[in-house]
Amino acid sequence: MRRFLLNFRTTALLLTLALVCAGAHAAGPGEGSAAGSAAGRVVEHVTLKNGFDLICDHRAEDGAKVRLYLDAAGENFLEVDASDIASAEPVALPVAAQASDSPAVAVQDSVAAEKLTDAELHPMLAQAGATYDIDADLLASVVRQESDGHPHAVSRAGAQGLMQLMPQTASGLGVANSFVPRQNIQGGTAYLNALLTRYHDSLPLALAAYNAGPAAVDRWHGIPPYRETRLYVARVIHEYNRRYALRRRAEARSGEQMAALTH
Repeated sequence: MRRFLLNFRTTALLLTLALVCAGAHAAGPGEGSAAGSAAGRVVEHVTLKNGFDLICDHRAEDGAKVRLYLDAAGENFLEVDASDIASAEPVALPVAAQASDSPAVAVQDSVAAEKLTDAELHPMLAQAGATYDIDADLLASVVRQESDGHPHAVSRAGAQGLMQLMPQTASGLGVANSFVPRQNIQGGTAYLNALLTRYHDSLPLALAAYNAGPAAVDRWHGIPPYRETRLYVARVIHEYNRRYALRRRAEARSGEQMAALTH
């Protein structure tokens, strides 16, 4: 599987790449790219004086020192001087999608108007991910932020479908109908793959370009200082981290069960 310039366990790199972890505060208004994500838990968007941005789950103060925790469990944190914090503002993160008990339906090759479940999306995401060597959980995280799983979502700017493709971009990617889930996911994955290649597998830069356009990333030589884009990158990576952690726990449990059966 393709490895992005991302480290899930290194606090310093989490900061420089503006990673985000799950919030543990009261609910607040959500901000989606198109369909609008449901209101979620509120965390802090912290900007340090050295220019680093991060979203922390909670903080603990000890005199002049402040620990900014990057996860609810408190396993990853950054300790800074209180004077190092330039600003902090609340940010609402999307609510985690609820699992559906209904069986998956064949929606890949037809226009679908209803929100798709994870079970319905997974086969298409897995297929596209295998084609371009991109983790299906990352694609699911992009879909969640772009459309919240609504295949007929249209943004104010005119972006369409699950991965919010602009008509001109979709046409260039060979997508005949952006409202057909399979076509939209294949096209969006191809575009994300091109951005990852352009930015040498730097996931934050590729996501920033997906949101704001490559020209903006190139102009600013990094993630543009646009609030929407920075929050977009943080939210997608937050969701990716959440899904990745759940998958690792599931794999660990499965390994333990297999080990128990062999003894």
